[in-house]
Amino acid sequence: MLFPARLHAGLADGSVTVAFRRWRRPSVKAGRTLRTAVGVLAIDAVERVPLAAIGEDDARAAGYDSRAELLASLRPPAPGVDPEMVHRIAFHHAGADPRIALREQAELTPAELGRLCARLDAIDARSRRGPWTGAVLRLIAEHPGLRAAELAALAGRETLPFKADVRRLKELGLTESLEVGYRLSPRGHALLHKES
Repeated sequence: MLFPARLHAGLADGSVTVAFRRWRRPSVKAGRTLRTAVGVLAIDAVERVPLAAIGEDDARAAGYDSRAELLASLRPPAPGVDPEMVHRIAFHHAGADPRIALREQAELTPAELGRLCARLDAIDARSRRGPWTGAVLRLIAEHPGLRAAELAALAGRETLPFKADVRRLKELGLTESLEVGYRLSPRGHALLHKES
C-alpha cells in the first residue's frame, strides 16, 4: 500500500490515521504491520464501507482537506469492483523502520558475522541460478547510485528480478535505496571488508 509523498509528514506525526482504497481484496490485514517511507504503520482495522459513509472527519484523518478531495483521489475501480464501496484502513505510526538501525550496525562481532554469512549462504543455496548475494553486494559497492536497470545489465539480469534480490539484501540491512540506485550500508561495507 503506497502513500503519496504529501502524506508522509502526517503519517510520521500520527495525524494521518486512515486510508481508503478500491481493492478487489485487501492487501493489508488488521494486526499486521506495513513498512513505509516514514517508518512502520500498525494496521488496526480493515473494513469495506460505502462511499456514502465517508465523512469530512474521515477525509481529514486521511490527510485531505475535504471529502470531495479524498473522493477525487481514489483510483477508478477495476472491472468487477463495486464503485460504491471502498476499503477503509485504520492504522497508527508504530515507529522507525528497523532496517535503518540495522544497516548502521557496522561493528560485527564474529558471532554476528557468522550468522549473517549463514543467512546469505542459505539464500544462495535456495537460488535456482546459483549463488548471487556476494556478486550483487560487490556490484553495488563498485557502482553506488547507479540506476537499477544499469546494475542489472552489468549483472546480465532482468531489472525486476534484480531489484527483488536487492530488496532481500536490504531486509538484512546490507543495502539502502537512494533517490536513484543503491549503495551499501555501513553494515554491508563491514561485511565485505571482513570477508575480503
